[in-house]
Amino acid sequence: MRDMRIATWNKVVLLSAAIVSAVLVPVARADDHDGGRPGPNGLPWFVVADSLRTTIYDGVSDDLLTAGLGKTGLAGPAPAIANAVSPTAAELRRLAIWANYRALVDMTANGGYGRFWGPNVDLSGNDTLGEGKIPGTEYLAYADDGSDRRNVSLLVQVPATFDAANPCIVTATSSGSRGVYGAISAAGEWGLKRGCAVAYTDKGTGNGAHELMTGLVTLIDGRLADAATAGHSSLFTANVPGSTLSAHNQKFPNRYAFKHAHSQQNPEEDWGKDTLEAVQFAYWALNRQFALPAGSSKHGVRYGPGDITTIAASVSNGGGASLAAAEQDTKGWITAVVVGEPQVNVRMPDSARVNEGGQRITAAGKPLADYTTLANLLQPCAALAEAATGAPYLTALPVATTTAIRQARCTSLAAAGYVHGSDTQTQANDALAQLHEAGYEADSDLLHAPMWDSQAVPAVAVTYANAYTKSSVIDNLCGFSFGTTNPASGAAGVTPAVSPMLTLFGLGNGVPPTNGINLVYNVSPQGGADHRLATPDASFAGAACVRALWTGRDPRMRASVEAIRVNANLHGKPAIIVQGRSDALVPINHASRAYLAANSVREGSRSHLSIYEVTNGQHFDAFLGVPGFDTRFMPVHYYNIQALNLMWSHLKNGTPLPPSQVIRTLPRGGSPGAAPALSVANLPAIVANPGSNAIGVSHGVVNVPH
Repeated sequence: MRDMRIATWNKVVLLSAAIVSAVLVPVARADDHDGGRPGPNGLPWFVVADSLRTTIYDGVSDDLLTAGLGKTGLAGPAPAIANAVSPTAAELRRLAIWANYRALVDMTANGGYGRFWGPNVDLSGNDTLGEGKIPGTEYLAYADDGSDRRNVSLLVQVPATFDAANPCIVTATSSGSRGVYGAISAAGEWGLKRGCAVAYTDKGTGNGAHELMTGLVTLIDGRLADAATAGHSSLFTANVPGSTLSAHNQKFPNRYAFKHAHSQQNPEEDWGKDTLEAVQFAYWALNRQFALPAGSSKHGVRYGPGDITTIAASVSNGGGASLAAAEQDTKGWITAVVVGEPQVNVRMPDSARVNEGGQRITAAGKPLADYTTLANLLQPCAALAEAATGAPYLTALPVATTTAIRQARCTSLAAAGYVHGSDTQTQANDALAQLHEAGYEADSDLLHAPMWDSQAVPAVAVTYANAYTKSSVIDNLCGFSFGTTNPASGAAGVTPAVSPMLTLFGLGNGVPPTNGINLVYNVSPQGGADHRLATPDASFAGAACVRALWTGRDPRMRASVEAIRVNANLHGKPAIIVQGRSDALVPINHASRAYLAANSVREGSRSHLSIYEVTNGQHFDAFLGVPGFDTRFMPVHYYNIQALNLMWSHLKNGTPLPPSQVIRTLPRGGSPGAAPALSVANLPAIVANPGSNAIGVSHGVVNVPH
């Protein structure tokens, strides 16, 4: 089946003034599947050999961390494409690094970019690195299971400062549903500055899309090809027969299939494996680049499993993938774990408990399929609750439209029996109370409005429902699809002037809304519309349908969720989890607190896990430049960096890891949109003796101070 790949695949040579060399690499194939130490240095069995290419960056015109943009360019406007209808692989890479870097950190100067983090800030927190460009080598390839359908992107960056005598690897599994550069600012930057190789993977979600009307698909480097011509070289092609697809396109024009939602593979089940394979690919790359002389006792293989200090690190979905990888690791590939706000579905032992301020959180440990489908249903109404007054506004819709949507959603919820109360205010208060009962912290009350208005929660709810039910794009699960819409009316089926596919690899995030592709409700009006505008109550019936997939125990969804659950057994690996208490996308009670409780049961005294809970911390640091976010919320990324430094000191110097604790940050205050500059006074340190801020854990019972 490999022979079916397009003929030009083996002839790819990427040429750019910014690139010293970029060629496909002839390699030997490893003769085993367990990542052992064969001789010679064989390519891991799962790597698709004819997809492999190596690129060397000079650190001046182009580099590993900033794609040649430097600290200044990353903070500036999107890099230009010379020919808008035919972007090059180098241009798409630059755009992807620019977009993904900015997506996960606060880029505002007052918020700390260039002072507390950024390419110019060294590992000690000092502004000493100039533009922060890092020379080195990239290795890019697909991983596959032999089916020619998974095509998980793997990427290894080896900085020129890598010390072969003191080797280290940091993983940077993509957050969200992002492409392979999706965690470059969250984990990649720290690893590159440390001189470590960075092992990236898009974990089978990636930024793969299929434009159903034209048949265009993305390749591994973001360039486009016709699906039929690309064959198995496509990052993702929807599995739909031609005649069926033609009928679908007539009824639902200008729709898109996305890999995470529509691959019909439940990719989350393999996120841990994908991360481990990224580490093994990094071992191969380092053995190739720093091979011992032929004829040595190791037959040219310098590093075997466990020889390289490896920290599994990332955030959100990438953080969950890192924890899963550490749990699955039986050969010593991973040394330690440092993750932020992990999206993780914990298999909770019966004895596991989470208490806050002496009160038990009875809902702790719910899976994403449960809490996100509930939030998608209730949040528009809960946004009108008295406790949510003054929430930051984060939507492109007019205030009057948003208010009308919220009121109509409350009315529909009450009519269907989901909330109680004879007036909108009472209904909204009840909706918020139900979210509290479901494990959402009161600290996140002000975030329900922007999480739904920004479409973060609706997009996650629909994408994961499709993934967990293994639905095809033509199923239009619960009446939803992904398509282009009219900005004014929201009407779906609009033919875009320029295909979103052209820059999707660079600007897309793997879920709608992204790059002009939106979440569409097909049922009403005829032809469908943006789900927020399709009906007065923002497609309530569709949201209720998605919720019912979980509450009605849809067997497909239940089986997929069971397959992704983790046991919280890290086999004694030192680990740190950092999360904001105000997280309204991945509630802390279902993530880090639940994981700590389960880990205490399953590892007991062997556990070396600490969690650092950041007050006033929420899920999206990139939102901290938005008025109202800047005054109230604090950067969790700052503590992710501190946690990585603490783990490094622990691994290299034996410094004990600080115990689990609450870090009580001080919001910047001021006027929305004009908060004072972030300072160390806002950011108390992680301490060795947290006193009354200590988070206690024993025999599965976690006690968090209020």
